[in-house]
Amino acid sequence: MTPCRHFGVCGGCSLQDLSPEAYRARKRDSVVAALVAVGLGNVTVEETILVPQKTRRRAVFKIAKNREVVEIGFHAQRSHDIVDMHECLVLTPSLLALADVLRQALAPIFNPGEKAELHVNESDTGFDLAFRCERKLTPVMTSMLAKALAGKGIARILFNGDVLMENAAPSITLHGSKLALPPQAFLQATREGEAMLQERVLALTGTAKNIADLFAGLGTFTLALARKAKVHAVEQDGAALSALAAAARATPGLKPVTTERRDLFKVPMTPAELKPFNAVVLDPPRAGALGQAKALAASQIGRIVYVSCDAASFSRDAAILVEAGFRPGSVTPIDQFLYSGHIELVAGFERSRKL
Repeated sequence: MTPCRHFGVCGGCSLQDLSPEAYRARKRDSVVAALVAVGLGNVTVEETILVPQKTRRRAVFKIAKNREVVEIGFHAQRSHDIVDMHECLVLTPSLLALADVLRQALAPIFNPGEKAELHVNESDTGFDLAFRCERKLTPVMTSMLAKALAGKGIARILFNGDVLMENAAPSITLHGSKLALPPQAFLQATREGEAMLQERVLALTGTAKNIADLFAGLGTFTLALARKAKVHAVEQDGAALSALAAAARATPGLKPVTTERRDLFKVPMTPAELKPFNAVVLDPPRAGALGQAKALAASQIGRIVYVSCDAASFSRDAAILVEAGFRPGSVTPIDQFLYSGHIELVAGFERSRKL
C-alpha cells in the first residue's frame, strides 16, 4: 500500500507503512498482549477484521489561519503544528472534501493567527459542525458563514455551543431506526464497523429476552437488540438518552425500551438491580468499566457481551469476570481506527459456575 502524502508528519496515522499482513497481526497482537498481561493468555483472539479505507465519518479538525491561508487538518506527530490535510486514507471522501470547502469559506472570516477546533459528524442529512474558538459569534460572522457554506451539504452549524445555522435536523439510521443527533453526538467511527459490532452483539446475546444495555450512548446496540428483546438502556449523557428514547418510540415493531440516566462510573448497577436481566451488554469509554465489572461479577447475570475500544481496560475487566466464574468466548478485533494504534473489540462471557 502506498502511504498518504502526509504519512510520517501527520499524527493521525502511524502504521501505514506496514504490509497488510503485518498490520493485521500488529492489531491482533496488541489484544493478545493485553490479555496475557492479566493472565488470560489462553483466550482465543480471532484475526483482525478491517473496515475499508475512507470510511471514517467523524473527525475533530484543528484549524488555524497562517497569514492569508487557512490550514485544516490534524496535529503533527508530537507537535501542536497543524498538518494542512489534502489527502486522507481514513476519512470518507466527502469529509475530506469538506476540509477544502471550509478553507475557502473561513479565509475571509478568520484573522491571521486565529485558531479553532471543529467537531464534524457526517449524518444522513448532511454535515453536523460544531466550532470552538475564542472569538464570540456576531451577526456579521453568522451571515458570512451561512452565506459561504450555503449549498455545501451542511445540516447544522454550532459556534461555541450556539446554533448558527440549521438547514436540516442531523440524523442517522441505527439498525432501521431513524435517530436525531444531539449536538456533538458521539458516533461509532464508521458505519461499516458499527454494523459489524451490532451483528456480533446480536449473536452473542442469543435468546435473551430482557437485556440491560450499559453505557448505551445513542442506542447503537439498544435499537438493534429491541428487535428481539426488551431492553433497558443506561447512559449518563441526557441528550443522547433522550434521542434514543425518541427513536425507539418512533420505530414500529420494537420490544419495550426503557431508559435511565446514570453515571455508571460513580453509581454502577448493583447485583440486586441486575437481577431481572438475563444478559448485559456494555460498551464503556476507554477507561473501561471497573466498578460495573465488579458488580457484574457479584451478580447472578449469566451472559455478558463486552464491546471495548481499549484492549488494556477490557482485559483488566475481563480478568475480574473470569475470576468470578465467567467463561470468556473468543475476542474479535474490529479495526475501526485504521492506521492508528487503537483497536475496537467485542467478546462474550458466560457464567460457568454459580455463586
